[in-house]
Amino acid sequence: MKIEIDEGSGFCFGVTTAIKKAEEELAEGNTLYCLGDIVHNGVEVNRLTSKGLDTIDHEKMSDLHDAKVLLRAHGEPPQTYEIARKNNIEIIDATCPVVLALQRRIKKQFDSNPQAQIVIFGKKGHAEVLGLVGQTNQNAIVIERLDDVDKLDFQRDIYLYSQTTKSLDEYHRIIEYCKNHISPDAVFKSFDTICRQVANRIDNIKAFASHHDLVLFVSGHKSSNGKVLFSQCLSVNKNSHLIESVAEIDMSWLDGVESVGICGATSTPKWLMEEIANSISKVR
Repeated sequence: MKIEIDEGSGFCFGVTTAIKKAEEELAEGNTLYCLGDIVHNGVEVNRLTSKGLDTIDHEKMSDLHDAKVLLRAHGEPPQTYEIARKNNIEIIDATCPVVLALQRRIKKQFDSNPQAQIVIFGKKGHAEVLGLVGQTNQNAIVIERLDDVDKLDFQRDIYLYSQTTKSLDEYHRIIEYCKNHISPDAVFKSFDTICRQVANRIDNIKAFASHHDLVLFVSGHKSSNGKVLFSQCLSVNKNSHLIESVAEIDMSWLDGVESVGICGATSTPKWLMEEIANSISKVR
């Protein structure tokens, strides 16, 4: 049986940077807190927890003083930085540069025209989206899918942005709908804010998945990017399974299979895909 790991899968730049910063601090023996899971992958979170990383939520951060807190790649709203300032917390900022640039664009647009509708195509409650909405004093409108456009007032100006890890196809459908329904007396502008490191993986992962009898897509169950990429695997190979760890593999999937493709999300560590490959190679 042939087993292949997709070379294009694994951590994106933003996640790699956040984990590197965490490991550097922990190697020095420092107490380090991380605001939220450093990455949407439980296995990797557990690995870093074993090294001393302490994951906290916003409530615990509010009670924290004189400490070091790492901000993960997803970014944070302005209120988080204000809490850090008040509580004498040293911030280790690992916000992805792509997300940081998007935050600044949204803030600039909101400050220049607060009466316009700032619309964000993204997952409600996702850490990145909360950080983006925070740039608008919580005034931005979040839409998760094309059906949500009924929340918008097409008689008023609309400025549309996307969470960096969303589907390009869905975003383009929303853009076209807005273009066709905006009032001639209102302004509609959309901005290409989807990360190409993520978007470019879609065609690659579809090609990879189509070449194997069985696909094991490795991703944390909380990963938005993982959901997008796994759906693309399924679209070309129905014998695709989403797993977070070796423990979730059903070995009966391997029956009659001649080739297995292992791939993953931007939050999936390479070492985990290698561990899964080693595990199934011992069975067959």
